[in-house]
Amino acid sequence: MIPRLKKFPKIINQHLKKEEFLEEHNRLSPIDLKATISLLSRFRVEKASLFKTDDWPMDKIRRPFILWLTSLPWDKKKV
Repeated sequence: MIPRLKKFPKIINQHLKKEEFLEEHNRLSPIDLKATISLLSRFRVEKASLFKTDDWPMDKIRRPFILWLTSLPWDKKKV
């Protein structure tokens, strides 16, 4: 029998708070893509058009956040 990987439940279209989004993003991300609250705040200011409410829906925000995060210079990621 082939061992199966443990499946984590997907969080799709949930209305998460910033802290919950951060926790889930960091759980799913490798070390070089880990984020902080200050980075999330900066992302929200720079990409305000993505946010219609105060929610952080994982399925709509995470991909643009990763693209934005990877475009930052290394020294700006630790701010």
